[in-house]
Amino acid sequence: MGTVVDDAASVEFHDFFERHYSELARLAHLLTGESDAADDLAADALLALWHRWDRVRAADHPVAYARGVVANMARSRIRSAVRERRRITLFWSQREDRTENPDVPGMVDVQEALRRLPFRKRACVVLRHSFDLSEKDTALALGVSVGTVKSQTSKGMAELQRLLGSRDAPRRMHAAALRAGGTGGSGR
Repeated sequence: MGTVVDDAASVEFHDFFERHYSELARLAHLLTGESDAADDLAADALLALWHRWDRVRAADHPVAYARGVVANMARSRIRSAVRERRRITLFWSQREDRTENPDVPGMVDVQEALRRLPFRKRACVVLRHSFDLSEKDTALALGVSVGTVKSQTSKGMAELQRLLGSRDAPRRMHAAALRAGGTGGSGR
């Protein structure tokens, strides 16, 4: 059961939220350039503020404190996006030349089947079979354990076999990767 102080803090925070949410979302949008992420960043920042509400409400300028939280979260988001772009650039820079006369229908089938996989399975399959990364390197790239890579790759390939309607899904995956300019190795 809440106390009078807790109830007062809750009312005070709710008022702060109502007055400043839009401004904080606008700030997040301007800092990140992502309108879709702005509301999420503002909400995450306000959640963090609620967890530290005693400190925030005691600050000389609570709105400035809130803006700082949004700025820090936006910076983290941007840094994360930059790291992701660097990883993608690293993978794509290892591509071989494209082959001539690609099997476009086969590539489309594989790409459509890949899109239907949940993200983690898709990422494991693509990194292992299209980029020829080892289980360890795939785990490192995705921030998961080697066991997760093994299970997600196995489940992803089984799902691809089901979606493609054949037992030659690994071969088709490799062929599509080669045609698209990937390394197309078998993974280590």
